[in-house]
Amino acid sequence: MEKLVAVKHMEVRFSEVDSMRIVWHGNYVKYFEDAREAFGEKYGFGYRDMVANGFYAPVVKMELEYKSPLAFGDEFDVEVRYSPCEAAKLIFEYTIRKSATGEVSVTGSSTQVFIDTDFKLLLYCPPFVERWRKERGVEM
Repeated sequence: MEKLVAVKHMEVRFSEVDSMRIVWHGNYVKYFEDAREAFGEKYGFGYRDMVANGFYAPVVKMELEYKSPLAFGDEFDVEVRYSPCEAAKLIFEYTIRKSATGEVSVTGSSTQVFIDTDFKLLLYCPPFVERWRKERGVEM
């Protein structure tokens, strides 16, 4: 099975730090989102693809573990990994590392479920997701 991983390189902007001059904790969620967008672009599985197929995938669970803060001007990489599961949901795992040293700043995961355009929860994976998994060799 192909390991589905994407990496997004970023730099901390001044507007992202708090009064302690480190990244405000909530911005790490945004960094995860940016990495998921990069994943979608790389593997043809982005938000536009979902909407084009008549579905949405809202985040229902987010976990973060803070290890070492980022500060203004730090360059960093967000690695996002697809974690296959049998249920009708998407699970991604993340690692944020300082580019200069490779030091881990944050690890975490997110879980998304599928809803239709009437905002009704699906208890099955949409057909386009099953096709995508098959094309990528994702095994359950």
